[in-house]
Amino acid sequence: MAKPNKSPFKVKQGGDNFRRGVWAESCALLFLLSKGYWPLARRYKTRDGEIDLIVRRGRTVAFVEIKSRGDIWAASEANSHYHRKRIAAAADIFLKNHPGYWNNYHLRYDEVICVPGKWPVHIISAWS
Repeated sequence: MAKPNKSPFKVKQGGDNFRRGVWAESCALLFLLSKGYWPLARRYKTRDGEIDLIVRRGRTVAFVEIKSRGDIWAASEANSHYHRKRIAAAADIFLKNHPGYWNNYHLRYDEVICVPGKWPVHIISAWS
């Protein structure tokens, strides 16, 4: 008989990837809100790529990739060069549609790693 899942934050290993992704996005958003970031867009999709979360704090706009894996190292290695190119392409489209952010804000690519049972890890300027 399976043990009941007592924590609302635990995700069944090998479970539905979509559900795990939604959990990680919610976890990352709450964590970034607690750090003073405000969301501009969530799941920003374009024909060239997708950005999990776009947030702003002060004069900084961060394009955030959210990863959830069994451990921090596996999550941090899951972001390939190809994937980063697609995020950058989506960021370019976002900036073309919102030109005020282009010149007046510091822009960067962040990563938030969510591992069940641990605090999220926010990597500022994860790549350029």
